[in-house]
Amino acid sequence: MKLKGLLIALAVLGIISLFNTSCKKNTDCIAVVQCMDSTGIGMPGVDVLLYANVKTTTGGTITADLRGNAVTDASGRVSFTFKLPAIYDIKATKKSASTTTATTGSTLTGVSIIKLEEGKTVEKIITVR
Repeated sequence: MKLKGLLIALAVLGIISLFNTSCKKNTDCIAVVQCMDSTGIGMPGVDVLLYANVKTTTGGTITADLRGNAVTDASGRVSFTFKLPAIYDIKATKKSASTTTATTGSTLTGVSIIKLEEGKTVEKIITVR
């Protein structure tokens, strides 16, 4: 009788450990955005916004709450990590320094889209003009 109870307990523990050791795969979606000028040189200090537009039931479009915003590093790169795959619009902006006192300086921009995939790093190069 004790042997039967011991065997049942071992069997139950074996089944629990079999189902409890599931593999947790990495589902992080990483977006790396490289901002370059028209000559192909990385641009530091560019404000990069990742956002998603969503259609409403009335036919309009709104910007979803899920977004990312960061500034590029010295090499012109910035990265974002999201938990789920999605397609994002990218808008990169940088205020250019004015060359004369009469002008207030213009804003350089670059736009694109990026599709994030589960467990992968996706890179996108944007020319900011």
